[in-house]
Amino acid sequence: MTDSPIRRLSQGEFIALMGMMFATIAFSIDSMLPALPEIAGELTPDAPNLAQLVLTSFVFGMGAGTLVTGPLSDAFGRKTVIYWGAALYVVGAIMAYFAPTLELVLAARALQGLGAAGPRIASMALVRDLYSGRQMARIMSFAMLVFMIFPAVAPMIGAGIIALAGWRSIFLVFVLFSVLSISWIGLRQPETLPPEARRPLRVATLWVGFIEVLSHRQVVLSTLIQILIFGVLFATISSVQQVFDDTYDRAEGFPFWFAGIAVFSALPPLLNANLVVRLGMRPLIRMALLMQISVSVLAGGVFMLVGTEPSWTFVIFLIWTAGQFAATGFTVGNLNALALEPMGHIAGMTSSVMGAMATVGGAVIGAGIGQLFNGTPTPLVLSVLVCAGASLVVATKLPREGR
Repeated sequence: MTDSPIRRLSQGEFIALMGMMFATIAFSIDSMLPALPEIAGELTPDAPNLAQLVLTSFVFGMGAGTLVTGPLSDAFGRKTVIYWGAALYVVGAIMAYFAPTLELVLAARALQGLGAAGPRIASMALVRDLYSGRQMARIMSFAMLVFMIFPAVAPMIGAGIIALAGWRSIFLVFVLFSVLSISWIGLRQPETLPPEARRPLRVATLWVGFIEVLSHRQVVLSTLIQILIFGVLFATISSVQQVFDDTYDRAEGFPFWFAGIAVFSALPPLLNANLVVRLGMRPLIRMALLMQISVSVLAGGVFMLVGTEPSWTFVIFLIWTAGQFAATGFTVGNLNALALEPMGHIAGMTSSVMGAMATVGGAVIGAGIGQLFNGTPTPLVLSVLVCAGASLVVATKLPREGR
């Protein structure tokens, strides 16, 4: 924990607040999953796979915004960037509500993602302002617990909204969620970057900071692993509803099955928070990647040998999906903490570069894998196996903490 004259919230309230900031991303993606069949039927009936782009367009926008929000938060403060990002998010949500075509919905979703980058990156830098090292990893783990639990209810919220008012009304709920979270941070959380610690927004200064970030081995390796992990995560999220619907004819129960997966996936961040201070970040990252590889080998072997006709293969798919989300709880928070540990003086810039590369790179990988869907989970599982294997190879190269 770093010394800071800034008044702090209680740790419980701070974790809940940061969790809500991060949950904006999960809510914006997962609540749309039950809407994909209706979006496909209404806006792209001849190419239903294109409905997945409602998810990835948001992610692309978030990745683009991530590149600039960190330096902006280093220059103008964390809360200012969070406010402006929330305003863009709300505008994008309102535009998506009224958009008459898929192309306009995708553009509005990209704008929404652009805005969501503000709360995402500035909040991460805000955590780094107050905590560092394994203590930061612990705080991030608890915040990730909120982030992982939220997908348990997001699809059910989306399904409920669809049943009551149609899929477009989900965007109005996004507006309400943003207003509530921004009001909370505005009323309760003090600014963590005082004016004297801010870095002028000059091209030369930004370039020096950018080069410093990309020159640090620990940051680069952490980012590369995150690109592959986000690729796995986005590919799974993009395809999971189609597997439930087209492969196993379980679309009606999807929100409830997904809730169960999300609840199970909330356990790893809790375990990570208790283990990381004692064991360190790198062993937990490697353990999670080994778990991903193991369940992918099992599931891939089953689907290739017996197909998906036997009803029990649905259980294998559930176990595999839960394993992918669970691995996130042991990796993303630890990787962020590893990368930010030596970069506290430019935490915003580091968060931006790392977040932009991980998000956009992961979205490209995830979108490509998602378009391979052929009515079975086999292409998804095998693609994830390749990504997890590559991640583990890179993870073995991570320097010791603090280097």
